Amino acid sequence: MTIRKLKAEEIEVRLLSIKENGYCVLLYKDARADMRILDETFGIFGWQRKHELINGNLFCTVSILDRETNTWINKQDVGVESFSEKEKGQASDSFKRACTNIGIGRELYTAPFIWIKALDGEIKKSNNKNNVYTKLYVSKIAYDESGNISTLEIKDEKDNIRYSTALKQHQDKKQEKTNSANNTGAKIVQTQADEIRTLAEIKRVRITDIENKKGKKLEEFTPAEYATIMKYLRGL
Repeated sequence: MTIRKLKAEEIEVRLLSIKENGYCVLLYKDARADMRILDETFGIFGWQRKHELINGNLFCTVSILDRETNTWINKQDVGVESFSEKEKGQASDSFKRACTNIGIGRELYTAPFIWIKALDGEIKKSNNKNNVYTKLYVSKIAYDESGNISTLEIKDEKDNIRYSTALKQHQDKKQEKTNSANNTGAKIVQTQADEIRTLAEIKRVRITDIENKKGKKLEEFTPAEYATIMKYLRGL
């Protein structure tokens, strides 16, 4: 059976890291979307779930009924507790992870690095900590023939477009032309260097290790080197 891709309204946008000039976000799926897709694909009597503690960690097993052999196929994963409700957070997370093992929402792993440029006054500082209270949602999403995300648009609660793959591609091409005209060897722009720094910080990778490996500063990376490093960091 083919498991369909997630719809825009089934995807959550969550804050990951905040800088002085903007913030990056990640895409997550909703547990209700997992249940909905399981029902659609296998029928309400074609799947089941159970939770169990293993070495103090809460695991979820999602079982799919193979109607040809009348046997259950099991997929299991462990959950991570949430900040608000420990047990409920672990149960929900382990369920969503187990569903990912089945194939639901796996396309989210192909999402690009999403950097949201801050609007004036959007980042609030409190106790020396940056905070963002903007509500974001996925307004458009499309996939290519391989199932990878090809189009992505994110809006805020005021319906302002805050991220768009089409806009980013246009900006990248414009910058490449500018770099070429300036004879800079098509070095990546500062914002791309910042993307590497932000993701490296999240993944706990030292910038010096990345730069030493290439023998150059981030701002000297070519677009191809930038793409290679970002792919490596996202896979960690």
